Amino acid sequence: MRGSASTVEFLREFVKSPTTTAAVGPSSRFLAAQMVAPVPGRGEPVVVELGPGTGSFTEAIQRRLGGRGRHLALELNPRWAETLRERFPRVETVCANARELPALLAERGLRADVVVSGLPWAAHAPVDGVPLVRLIADSLTEDGAFTQFAYTWTRWAPPARRQYRDLLATFDETVISRTVWRNVPPALVYLARRPR
Repeated sequence: MRGSASTVEFLREFVKSPTTTAAVGPSSRFLAAQMVAPVPGRGEPVVVELGPGTGSFTEAIQRRLGGRGRHLALELNPRWAETLRERFPRVETVCANARELPALLAERGLRADVVVSGLPWAAHAPVDGVPLVRLIADSLTEDGAFTQFAYTWTRWAPPARRQYRDLLATFDETVISRTVWRNVPPALVYLARRPR
């Protein structure tokens, strides 16, 4: 699914459920490049994608992997999960909630080297006192990395500030990128490394 068809699909899903669809349209290749930058260029990395939507980051991850490693995608929307399975047969796409990540990796005997997230801020809210960021960190290898994008105008919203605090408390290093102006709307990337 490409171009305007993908945009229409995103808008339809956003209108139906704005709290579970993070974006109003597919991410640009410029944002995707920043999101997947931590994916190792060699070896057999395990990459997990949370909330891949219609596959903007999925495509970039697959290019970066070049047939290496494992790529697991967790998509809550059943229609998008099916579309991803058709578009990217090498990706193990699971229709599941991001909070199921630790169990899904344990079933496969894996830990993630990189987690790439396109989830909305609402998905990161603590459940039973545990923020999603903690579950992600616990699923990563010792030197693992986590990326999350956000629109620039949401950076100062309470959920974004809460997540930033969670990242600082959970990872040794957290960096916020410069604004990716060539995305609509403009966005930035949070990169967190080395879970504590």
